[in-house]
This record gives sequence, structure tokens and C-alpha cells, in this order.
Amino acid sequence: MAQQQGQSSSRGFAAMDQKQQRSIASMGGKAAHEKGTAHEFSSEEARAAGRKGGAAVSRNREHMAAIGRKGGAAVSQNRGHMAQIGRKGGEARGDGASAAQGEGEDEREQGGRDEQHVEAGPQSRAH
Repeated sequence: MAQQQGQSSSRGFAAMDQKQQRSIASMGGKAAHEKGTAHEFSSEEARAAGRKGGAAVSRNREHMAAIGRKGGAAVSQNRGHMAQIGRKGGEARGDGASAAQGEGEDEREQGGRDEQHVEAGPQSRAH
């Protein structure tokens, strides 16, 4: 009996669940390595493949934005690191903010938790 287009078969590799497919594919890869017929990537081939994959992923701007947000959120949890970034920024501007912060004399210094500052927004911060 012929299958109509758009219907999936209830037999074979494609009908298996993903876990079964991975298991079978893994066995095939291991057998090829044992036999010595598996392809071994050179460093140059691996670099080329990585560049190709990176270029494909980076075309998805929404995905890249999500990665950036996730990274920014993770980094900002490290208060010591964020303080170091702030000191470097003050040094680069040359406004002396880093020296004043180190002595606790910066008139812009505010108390409270980070969450409170985020909730209040930038308009409530005195500069």
C-alpha cells in the first residue's frame, strides 16, 4: 500500500524517538572510529566549521540579543567585578570618581539594594 504525501511512516529510523536515534547514531560513530574509517577533523577544518556555525547563528539577531542579555545579567551579579568596571570607567573619564569612591566621599553614592535602584529607575538617582 502506497503512502500519501505528508504522512509519516510508522517504521524505520525516522519513526524512532530521538533518544533511540541518538543511541544508534552513537554506536555507528564508535564503530567507525574502532574500524579506523571515521573522519578526523584537522585543526583547520575544525576552525572553518566553527566559523561557519558562528556566522549562521549570529544572523539570528533575536537569539544574539537573548545571549547578550543573559551574559549581562550573569556578569552584573558579580558586585566586585561591576565595581572594578566602574572604577575603570571613572579613571578613563578622568573625573576622579574612582578615588572618591575608594574613600567613600562620592556625593553620588546611594544606599539600598540594587533591586531598589532598578525599581526606582534612573530618574531617581542623584548625579
